Amino acid sequence: MQISLQQQVALVTGASSGLGEGAARALAAAGAAVVVNYNSHAEPAEKLVEEIRAAGGQAVAIGADVSQEEQVEKLFAQTLEHFGHLDILVANSGLQKDAPLVDMSLADWNTVINVNLTGQFLCARAALRQFISQGMRPGVSRAMGKIIHMSSVHQLIPWAGHANYAASKGGVDLLMRSIAQEVGEQHIRVNSIAPGAIRTAINQQAMQGDGEAKMLKLIPYGRVGEAEDVANAVVWLASDLSDYVHGTTLFIDGGMSLYPEFRGNG
Repeated sequence: MQISLQQQVALVTGASSGLGEGAARALAAAGAAVVVNYNSHAEPAEKLVEEIRAAGGQAVAIGADVSQEEQVEKLFAQTLEHFGHLDILVANSGLQKDAPLVDMSLADWNTVINVNLTGQFLCARAALRQFISQGMRPGVSRAMGKIIHMSSVHQLIPWAGHANYAASKGGVDLLMRSIAQEVGEQHIRVNSIAPGAIRTAINQQAMQGDGEAKMLKLIPYGRVGEAEDVANAVVWLASDLSDYVHGTTLFIDGGMSLYPEFRGNG
């Protein structure tokens, strides 16, 4: 069955590369008009917009630091100026600043929490306000609006040396579920995606040399994921095919969250 998101507008944060770029491409291919958010580098976002438009889609690039309240409010205002409404938020922006906890600076802790967790709060709040303001759009979507939070397998799996990142994703899990509990009766769907090892720039260094072979020992399905694996799930969660899916996290990890290193040792 082909999924159509025609007449819908999707805002994807951190969409100039990696999982956000993949999600933006897939949403546009399904017919949604897409806002490609970026933080500091406009060129990759503008290139993506050009490619979406060349393929017959609608897109615009808008810069904003999602950890800053005023910039988030401006991002949503500009989205409405361009497209008039909003139906889908993919809260994807995230980063890592890794160090053992004894060496981690407060600045690096705060930077990761502010982008990965506070940024998702600010964007979700702005999206909810817009969904409620515009109301239901009969014939366009069965839901008043859809929010898809980008989490990680590390909302579940502890990650030594990455405490700030893991804490941020654990926070995303309960943020998402609390929002879902709060707004479900208003017919707003809220879910998360928790990717495992995906072949994106953020994981490039970890996969160099024998890194990929070592990583595969943690993935029962036997391959590293691709951005398309996550993008396909984003489109499904944004569509009416998942209309009864609410308040859940979809792990896209080839089984990494099954703790395969415990096979035979339980």
